[in-house]
Amino acid sequence: MADKYLKNLAGQITEVAANTTSAGAADTGKIIALNASGILDDTITNAKNTSAGAGDAGKIPKLNASGVLDSTIVNSKATSAGAGDAAKIPVLDGTGKLDSSFMPVGLGAESDTITASEALSAGDFVNIWASSGVKCRKADASTAGKEAHGFVLSAYSSSAAAVVYRASGSNTQLTGLTPGAKQYLNPATPGGHTETCPSTSGQVVQLLGYANSATQMIFAPGPAITLA
Repeated sequence: MADKYLKNLAGQITEVAANTTSAGAADTGKIIALNASGILDDTITNAKNTSAGAGDAGKIPKLNASGVLDSTIVNSKATSAGAGDAAKIPVLDGTGKLDSSFMPVGLGAESDTITASEALSAGDFVNIWASSGVKCRKADASTAGKEAHGFVLSAYSSSAAAVVYRASGSNTQLTGLTPGAKQYLNPATPGGHTETCPSTSGQVVQLLGYANSATQMIFAPGPAITLA
């Protein structure tokens, strides 16, 4: 319990406890006390471990549960959306690397930001097509016209802005690959790959590239050939 003090309330001497928290303007002028942890409460020091933007101007930044300053406070990003992210701090992505969206044109993996017309999973090979603008969807070897133009390394919901990696990139979000084996667009699983060349009439044969480990493939797409 906080220490108490005597206060003159309209001529009446009254015992009052010091505040360990603050309710805001209503507590103006009150005496403060340390809380149960022996420190000043966040409501008193005006500290926050996340930032909502301009509305938190003037507040004291506080380490989050991981013992670091939250990205909303340091203004950091793992990807860049372009000019709107000017002056923000780049941070490593989920693979421990800088995302290629930070790199200048001509440096790093070739990629484009394209609106997804359906939900995409990390590692999916995608087809770029026209549908009220440029869109991307899962590539599909079961039918002509859905050959792979690139791949994604993250999951995206439908209508989200997806980062699509193109020629000469490495798809690092795969599993079950045989190192050195050719990888083809899968006619049974949209967005997927297979080490078995499609052979059924109407299916599309498209070489995607070669596996250089059990979880990584060098993307070097060939032409899409529809089987008779």
